[in-house]
Amino acid sequence: MIVYSGTKENFVEDVAANVIHDKILQRIKLLGIAGGSPPEIASWRNSMQFMKTVIEIELIPSDASVSIEYAIPLTNKRVDFILAGQDENYQDYAVIVELKQWSDVQRTEKDAIVSTYIGQGVREVSHPSYQAWTYAALIEDYNTTVQTEEIQLKPCAYLHNLDSGLVINDPFYEPHTSKAPAFVSS
Repeated sequence: MIVYSGTKENFVEDVAANVIHDKILQRIKLLGIAGGSPPEIASWRNSMQFMKTVIEIELIPSDASVSIEYAIPLTNKRVDFILAGQDENYQDYAVIVELKQWSDVQRTEKDAIVSTYIGQGVREVSHPSYQAWTYAALIEDYNTTVQTEEIQLKPCAYLHNLDSGLVINDPFYEPHTSKAPAFVSS
């Protein structure tokens, strides 16, 4: 199930008009799924501005497909952002983007775990690259369209409020960032 779906052109227009968060919220309510808290709405409003900037480049055609909050079947997981289309050889691709608004992240000694401020305190959470890769693996395993049409999944993480990639891309996390690169604002 996809909460928001449109072309790159639709998405850019919805973000520019400052209605993207309203459209996502309306669909969540219509579909009767969990979500739509004030912090989540603020997250959509903020993160989608950054994604608009990323995908506005001319290399991405205006008819590329944008999906937001894709609910992975048989799980309670939702992919933040998917950009889908074809390359010059007509190979189908879907870029899975895990978005994080973190402005600080700390390394831990635990595999695929980082520490960051969430809610009202510092917590240990999954590394976003591990999270994105896990989503891609689940979709690849359970989505027959991805399997039969040989759609190539390319997971990544985008931490648009993080100034430095030193911790998130620390060599300790390389097993995960090699499968799903982590990008930061600078």
